[in-house]
Amino acid sequence: MRISAKADYAVRAMAELAASRDGRPMKGDQIAQAQAIPLKFLLNILSELKHARIVRSQRGADGGFQLARPAAEITLAEVIRAVEGPLASVHEVRPEEVTYQGAAESLRDVWIAVRANLRAVLEAVTVADLASGSLPASVKAIVSDPEAWATH
Repeated sequence: MRISAKADYAVRAMAELAASRDGRPMKGDQIAQAQAIPLKFLLNILSELKHARIVRSQRGADGGFQLARPAAEITLAEVIRAVEGPLASVHEVRPEEVTYQGAAESLRDVWIAVRANLRAVLEAVTVADLASGSLPASVKAIVSDPEAWATH
C-alpha cells in the first residue's frame, strides 16, 4: 500500500489538533510548523476535512481549526477516506466490483482481504489514540511481530 503525502499530512494534522490541550482553535500555520507540513498544502487538506465535517474552522483573531467531534470518535480510516476516497481501489474501482478470468479469477478476493486488513488497523485507531501514543492492543500486537518490520 502506498500512503500519499496528503493522507500522511491529514492524519498528522488531526493528531496535532487532538493534542491541543486548551481546546481553542489552532491556526493553520501552527499546525504546519509543528508537523513540518507545507502551509498551502495543509490548508487545502483542512478544507477537505472541514467539508467532511471532521474539523471546523472559526474566523477572526481567536480563530483557527479544531476537531468537529471528540478525537476518540474519529478514526484514521475516516480521515484518510475524507482526503483520498476509499481505502482500497483497483484501477479506481472498489475491489468487489472487479472481475478477473482464468488463472487470476481469485484475485478479487485477495484485494478484498487486503482492504479488510487495512480497515482492521485504520478503523481501530482513533485520532485520540494517535495523539496520546496509546495504540490499541491489536495494533501493538502487529507491530511487535518482527516480520512487520521486514522490508521485503
